[in-house]
Amino acid sequence: MGCPPTPLPLSLECTLRPFLFSSSPHFPSPSSTTFFSNTTTTLSLHKSRALPLLKLLRRFSSPSVPQPVTPSPLDSPPWPGAFLGPDGLQVLRDFRVTVELGHRGGGGSGGFLEIRPMLAEELDATAQLLAESFAESMLVPARYVPLLAFLVKQYVAERRCLEPHVTVLVGFYRERGTEGAAQLACTAEISLDARGANAAPPTPVPPRECPYICNMAVRKALRRRRIGWHLLRACEELMTRMKTEKNVYLHCRVIDEVPFDMYQKAGYKVVKTDGFLVWLTLQRRKYLMSKELPHEIG
Repeated sequence: MGCPPTPLPLSLECTLRPFLFSSSPHFPSPSSTTFFSNTTTTLSLHKSRALPLLKLLRRFSSPSVPQPVTPSPLDSPPWPGAFLGPDGLQVLRDFRVTVELGHRGGGGSGGFLEIRPMLAEELDATAQLLAESFAESMLVPARYVPLLAFLVKQYVAERRCLEPHVTVLVGFYRERGTEGAAQLACTAEISLDARGANAAPPTPVPPRECPYICNMAVRKALRRRRIGWHLLRACEELMTRMKTEKNVYLHCRVIDEVPFDMYQKAGYKVVKTDGFLVWLTLQRRKYLMSKELPHEIG
């Protein structure tokens, strides 16, 4: 039985959509592709949308010296002061969750998953995983994945500069009984307060001052092993340790039954739903879901 696609909730979808559906000759128009095979209404977006994509395409296609990754506060020596509670930055530096995974329907003999904040040298691999997940969920042709990875890398690098108000978690999986480096299995982005809130969040818009989970992705070959469940729990544990506001928010597309069931089992409830007019912007309807975090994660 095939693994259902894991959608990319949902910040990147809003960020990258103007590039995908621009009038640039480098990308096909929505009417000539299968990006939205179930969408009957197609809008032509303003031509100025193409300009940022053309600039990025020129940078992407021309040989150049790799740009250095701007360091985040986590790359620097500890600095005094408090954030989201005493010693908040150090809590983020030290955060690790290790889970032993048993045999699941995805095959294999089980293994070990370690979830922690992303390091600077892991930016390329994380961007590639997000780009592949975005392309799968949005039905973007595979030939555009390298370009998507380039755009996603810029996005993730900019978000990472806002640490500790934003953090990107990554999970590395090692099969039981194997040797060598663990493989990147999953990632998620968390904005922890208003300073880390995305400037253009998906609708329905969550409260800026509350923590928000988005851009969750699990490598396709490693699905059906509860990695997504453990990633979600790790996000909640980090927010609890960082002493954020207790109500956490996330989005889930209405059509995505498997993630919706997982969020419900984790205690999330729908607080608002997109209206049907959101289809006019070539977007799927979404639930805004919320959960009140306990004082301690069990």
